[in-house]
Amino acid sequence: MNYEKLYIDGAWVDAHGTGRIDVENPATMQVIAKVPAGDSEDVARAAEAAKRAFPLWAATPMEERIRYMKDMLVQFEGLRDTFVDTIVSELGSPVTFTESVQVDYQYTRTRSFIELAETLPLVEKLPNSTVYRDPVGVVACITPWNYPLGQIVQKVMPAILTGNTVVLKPSQHTPLTAYWLVEAFHRAGFPNGVINMVTGRGGEVGNAMCDDPHIDMVSFTGSTAAGRTVSQRALGGLKRISMELGGKSPCVILPGADYEAAIRACFNTIFFNAGQTCTAQSRLLIPRQSKAALEALMLEIIGEYTVGDPTNRSSVIGTVASKQQFTTISEYIAKGKEEGAVLLYGDEPVAPDCGYYVDPVIFTNVTNDMTIAREEIFGPVLCVIPYDSVEEAVRIANDTPYGLSGAVWGMKDEAIAVARHIRTGNVFINDGPRDVEAPFGGFKSSGIGREGGRDGLLEFTEPQALFDNGH
Repeated sequence: MNYEKLYIDGAWVDAHGTGRIDVENPATMQVIAKVPAGDSEDVARAAEAAKRAFPLWAATPMEERIRYMKDMLVQFEGLRDTFVDTIVSELGSPVTFTESVQVDYQYTRTRSFIELAETLPLVEKLPNSTVYRDPVGVVACITPWNYPLGQIVQKVMPAILTGNTVVLKPSQHTPLTAYWLVEAFHRAGFPNGVINMVTGRGGEVGNAMCDDPHIDMVSFTGSTAAGRTVSQRALGGLKRISMELGGKSPCVILPGADYEAAIRACFNTIFFNAGQTCTAQSRLLIPRQSKAALEALMLEIIGEYTVGDPTNRSSVIGTVASKQQFTTISEYIAKGKEEGAVLLYGDEPVAPDCGYYVDPVIFTNVTNDMTIAREEIFGPVLCVIPYDSVEEAVRIANDTPYGLSGAVWGMKDEAIAVARHIRTGNVFINDGPRDVEAPFGGFKSSGIGREGGRDGLLEFTEPQALFDNGH
């Protein structure tokens, strides 16, 4: 793969922007590739190609669009080993986690979008009208670095299936995975201009996407702060926006719950992927009367979360993604100690000489007004907060600007009743698995719109009502 190209109008082409961005392997701290630092001219070329392709692609029957996507899936699956190797090297995600979550789950997501598209209600008869759901137009997809394949799949697959054309900007930190996904689209023979990719920095390429007159919608995933900037800029041109943003998700353990299972599930969300997950359950709310027993269980279990070389199959946690992440997480740990939280496990990481490794950290005796309990750390740092009543637990869970995800552990009926009072887009009840067909997205500062499932497909459509007596 020639990583020094952009993908525009069905071809790998030279960038107009002359700069290059280094891509670093966070485990070796070595530069493994350079990608173009695209500019506004590159965005304009890509947006124009997408605009030209849109009328024909929008008019293409859904059955034909599905056929193209099925052909792409064959190419996508055939590149599995390449995706695994690429994500391990550019993100530092452990190989076993990369295989199961970063890659294989994305095949499940893609198949789900294809299956749902087959029965998507794009024409609906009402008593006195017919509602048609048409594609929005040209969609700019701006994706983050923590799930460099999955976050693209969540946007690009439904956008294209519903008849839109796409200009993709992957994260400048983990752009290599996107090259191979775009290559799968290329090999599947999609019409020129249906998918385009411009690499570069958010401040240049992202801003140009928000400003470009040919782009009709911006779908963004990233931090809440960045999402505010992107949305304000996009709305300056009255573009449609969809924002999947940050989280500070609570895991509420009710008295009498399966404590060991609850701790393991919470640990998986906050320590897998080195805590670099927007839905990480970073606040663990526990009944005060069981605090000692629960903390003892945590200390028994935490040793299973081994940190090491991401290419080693025995490593559960690899590196964090970059020097910037390492520094940010270190500063939050220092802040937690300064504000009076107690380290139950772990401490500030030592300055790296070969790899940005951060061991898991568990803070106890945390109060919800502490910085570490209020701000998204995006690292393997867990805040344990005791509560005295279920009502207090709900108040603490909701006392946050975020509302992306969460969990409640306890007797099922009670857990569901508590979950219904928690203001988040998703809540896991006990060991309930994630449903690929369910809508994903947040309340409050965690986002606007939904991804995944039928809702994620319809997110990229505009309804038009014809008042025709309904027949």
